[in-house]
Amino acid sequence: MSYSDPGPEPSHPRRSPLRRPLTVAVAALAAGGLLGWGVYAAVGGGDEGRAASAAPSGGAASPDDDAKRPAGSSPSPGTKSPSPSASGPLKGKVVVIDPGHNPGNFQHASEINRQVDIGTHRKECDTTGTATNAGWPEAEFTLDVAHRLRTLLQEQGATVKLTQDGDRPYGPCVDERARIGNEARADAAISIHADGSGAGNRGFHVILPGAVHGGGADTRPIVAPSAELGERVAGNFLRATGSAPSNYLGDGTGLVTRTDLGGLNLSTVPKVFIECGNMRDDKDVALLTTGTWRQKAAQGMSEGIVSFLRG
Repeated sequence: MSYSDPGPEPSHPRRSPLRRPLTVAVAALAAGGLLGWGVYAAVGGGDEGRAASAAPSGGAASPDDDAKRPAGSSPSPGTKSPSPSASGPLKGKVVVIDPGHNPGNFQHASEINRQVDIGTHRKECDTTGTATNAGWPEAEFTLDVAHRLRTLLQEQGATVKLTQDGDRPYGPCVDERARIGNEARADAAISIHADGSGAGNRGFHVILPGAVHGGGADTRPIVAPSAELGERVAGNFLRATGSAPSNYLGDGTGLVTRTDLGGLNLSTVPKVFIECGNMRDDKDVALLTTGTWRQKAAQGMSEGIVSFLRG
């Protein structure tokens, strides 16, 4: 998997408290979700898991817009960072966005492989993340989507903080990623990823924190609100993108609960991870490398967060 806190994906991951398929579970949360699934079917249409490795080899994919824009250059309209709206539904709310991994991680293997305390045990600081077969890295994808999401949330009046913006050589480590959200007293936090599973494994899933109480980790106060956040994000993501819930995790719910991820274990604010698709499946890659689809992905996340924060 491609999460920023490595660890083996359980062969039978915990199911979400909501055991019914997502197309049913989110009907009340995201009207039109079933239509999105129907369109998907008609056209045929992670914190944490992969060990650090060398930089992706081979020619990079060619996303259809500025996702690979060099650092320091002007962002496209989809990545502008406006000031929070003076009046908006999220005025006074703080959202922390964690773009999974860092484009520079592959150049700092020793630093990202060092062990950090995630509360219940120790894990690597971070990983490089995955990449498409053509070499386009997950870290570039996550940063692009994070910029789009930041813009949408700021337009709603939210104060938005990124854990990293391609502005540091590597990291931050998974413990610091959680700490950034905690210290910001975020009303909601989301970590953006794309998976690195086998070809044929398709779709998105949202990872919820399980109940953890040990060492420096205590997720018990955030389990319920994080589940609500995750359900709303999943429902709106499905509706906005038309992408299906994962066909290999979550039993069709699009929701997976884990207790081995530092970014969740150490969080004291409502937080979820989203794996937007599989970077090793050609059909998913055709979506992930399209700017139009990434904008829809950001829109779905934004609408889920707005729904959660507005109750």
